[in-house]
Amino acid sequence: MEDESSENRKQARLAILELANMISVPMALNAVVRLNVADAIWQGGVNSPLSAIEILTRVLPSGNGDAENLQRLLRLLASYGVFNEHSPSGGGEGERKYSLTDVGKTLVTDKEGLSFAPYVLQHHQDALVRAWPLVHEAVVDPSKEPFERANGEPAYSYYLKQGNMNELMVKAMSGVSVPFMRAMLQAYDGFRGVQRLVDVGGSGGDCLRMILQKYPNVKEGINFDLPEVVAKAPQIPGVTHVGGDMFKSIPQADAIFMKWVLTTWTDDEIKTIMQNCYNSLPEGGKLIACEPVLPENSDDSHRTRALLEGDIFVMTIYRAKGKHRTEEQFRKLAVSVGFPGFRAFHVDHFYTVLEFQK
Repeated sequence: MEDESSENRKQARLAILELANMISVPMALNAVVRLNVADAIWQGGVNSPLSAIEILTRVLPSGNGDAENLQRLLRLLASYGVFNEHSPSGGGEGERKYSLTDVGKTLVTDKEGLSFAPYVLQHHQDALVRAWPLVHEAVVDPSKEPFERANGEPAYSYYLKQGNMNELMVKAMSGVSVPFMRAMLQAYDGFRGVQRLVDVGGSGGDCLRMILQKYPNVKEGINFDLPEVVAKAPQIPGVTHVGGDMFKSIPQADAIFMKWVLTTWTDDEIKTIMQNCYNSLPEGGKLIACEPVLPENSDDSHRTRALLEGDIFVMTIYRAKGKHRTEEQFRKLAVSVGFPGFRAFHVDHFYTVLEFQK
């Protein structure tokens, strides 16, 4: 063992202390979302630097609250790039002030009522938090994911029985989906020539609505999800909501679209889903899947860390053997059910568009 006074050992101790205390970061983020700090700072695009006291008067008009503790949260999150910290000029005794970075702006509610804030809240509900101390059980016995061990049933069925959780899940997915779909529709033109399109796991139909607005050649959109999900979906011109089970059959179409569906299932389950897609497509039809795709090699980039963190989230909450996969792993699964063609389109740093041609 090296001398404890060496620089390497000092850095190692610092790194492990940071990792051990890392829970402070998502919980601080959850706290500022619950307090609606981003909207309070943004104020319709002004984004003027505000002190903790000034922020507090906007989020808690009653005058209660502890500005010092709010500042502690803001300082931590500033170190992770969520806020800009503006120190007093000349190093004086004035108040620190905070504005939003580009990361912080993702938490601002837009004109459609969407942001990444519900995604943050969805990840930190009590039922999900209870699962994290049991992550090691996914190694000991992967027959049950930690969420089920902690809560007595799988996440999706649990959500459906908890109306508030299901509603938050839908809002979270909309907040994440809409910005991605805007980026995808600017960079990917694979919907040209498609007349009938099915969105598998389409939830409220946001993705289909955006696709139909961009591609009027799509004459019929089918939003396909569980019956209890589509029962609450809003009416969208050109879209029919259809309830069903993707493990049994999928409506026929020229193309089938899905986003963040395959990653939560095992290899065998994915083969079943892909086989049902293959059976519902004509010759020349295609499956378009938007999924988190792992790099072949690990590194310390934000992208790799975000993808690997998402992979552990899937293992903990949804399926112990559900996982993020590499492009090659997806390609092999598709080939195994008969898809001969495969292309990947890198339109986003988190999601990759995977196109499987029949």
